[in-house]
Amino acid sequence: MTHQYELMVILNPEIDERQVAPNLDKFLKVITNDGGSIENIDIWGRRRLAYEIQKKTEGIYAVVNFTATSETTQELDRQLNLSEQIMRTKVLRAEEAIAMIASEKQRAEEKAARKAARPAKPVKQDA
Repeated sequence: MTHQYELMVILNPEIDERQVAPNLDKFLKVITNDGGSIENIDIWGRRRLAYEIQKKTEGIYAVVNFTATSETTQELDRQLNLSEQIMRTKVLRAEEAIAMIASEKQRAEEKAARKAARPAKPVKQDA
């Protein structure tokens, strides 16, 4: 049974950004060879990392939306983890990704509402 997935990949920042798509294509063949399909590849480019990974402070981000079986997805993740060019991966089923985004949005809205409800600090007036 196939499912929709979202794959987030952080690649080594030392590779040329023009090589990102061909590098990903090598791995994504696992999906197409097994009857899955790739809906979208979104390369975000070089971004600062929240924390160091492999002594690096930057990485090249890419997000791939695809449809495949869970076995194919596990094999894709296994192969990505074996590559030295790939620093991190995260595979989510599309339903999980949508739920995560919705809960993050709700948390942000609740935080903004709490902040708006707080009384404003009085501004000191110089005489």
